[in-house]
Amino acid sequence: MTSLPLISVTDGDGATARRSSMPPRHLADLDLAGRRSAVSDLGEQAFRATQLSTHYFGRLERDPAGMTDIPAAARERLTEQLLPKLLTPVRELACDDGETRKALWRLHDGSLVESVLMGYGDRVTVCISSQAGCGMACPFCATGQAGLTRNLSTAEIVDQVVYLAGVAQSGVMGGEARRLSNVVFMGMGEPLANYNRVIAAVRRLTSPAPEGLGLSQRHITVSTVGLVPAMRKLAEEDLSVTLALSLHAPDDDLRDELVPVNQRWKVAEVLDAAWAYAARTGRRVSIEYAMIRDVNDQPWRADLLGRLLAGRLAHVNLIPLNPTPGSKWDASPKPVEREFVRRLRAAGVATTVRDTRGREIDGACGQLAASEVEG
Repeated sequence: MTSLPLISVTDGDGATARRSSMPPRHLADLDLAGRRSAVSDLGEQAFRATQLSTHYFGRLERDPAGMTDIPAAARERLTEQLLPKLLTPVRELACDDGETRKALWRLHDGSLVESVLMGYGDRVTVCISSQAGCGMACPFCATGQAGLTRNLSTAEIVDQVVYLAGVAQSGVMGGEARRLSNVVFMGMGEPLANYNRVIAAVRRLTSPAPEGLGLSQRHITVSTVGLVPAMRKLAEEDLSVTLALSLHAPDDDLRDELVPVNQRWKVAEVLDAAWAYAARTGRRVSIEYAMIRDVNDQPWRADLLGRLLAGRLAHVNLIPLNPTPGSKWDASPKPVEREFVRRLRAAGVATTVRDTRGREIDGACGQLAASEVEG
């Protein structure tokens, strides 16, 4: 059995013994009032904060050279203090005829993170990271096996979205400008272990421009392996984001191994927190379940999962296991997957199988490992 990772999962700042230095302050770390105050402290008129914010959030402009409506001297001073470079591109890979694009970033302290842009017929989604690495130690996930380096700042999270929204708008996906519509916190890290910064990032992404990007809260998904206190806290935030629970097993014996945090909060307690979120928000909980050959794909586990979820405001998202280097596990065969789906639906549980995107570039679920070595 994999032992429980030794990290704090209740500290809102997610402090760990291996924390690297956090980046300098960025305007995305602040709400609009905070930006105005920061601009005034620099000796500039407060309306400059709105100008900066309009460029960054409204026009997806991250390069200060393009902010020509701000006088050069003021622009240099403001951008130095409020628009530091947070993400340095290392590599970008594309597949699916350019509809799936993975970006590898180097942060100011040398940490590496990845994010993925995915275009579909009716939407454009970005999958973003909330931590460099992950401390949850799920053995079938490349990120979890890498361990945790540090939490990302609010602005480091937001800047991934702003950059990739600009990529979508540039026309490289299918030859036409696309508007970002969805954000999923399903990249590297456990979002609820970086609680305060993730919630601040959600508010930046959903606040109207120029304070934020103006995305719908209902188009934001926050995932968790089941940090129960943070799940209950999220229910009190007055947000209507989708909660995605990475369950992966319906029984404690197996989930203790696949999701080591289950050694602290068992399946029943995790599901109780999920149902509390659904009751408070009216939002259907997404139950994430990686299909692993001969590990969690038995018919009796499908039946047990169906009994646990029947009559609940929930939807099961089955994920064919994606290959990771050195993994001893593989995806369930398609006939086994289809039988699992059939049994869940027979129990009255809405179930779909995730469209696996980005496998060729190690950009699919569970594959993000932020390596500079070509895969």
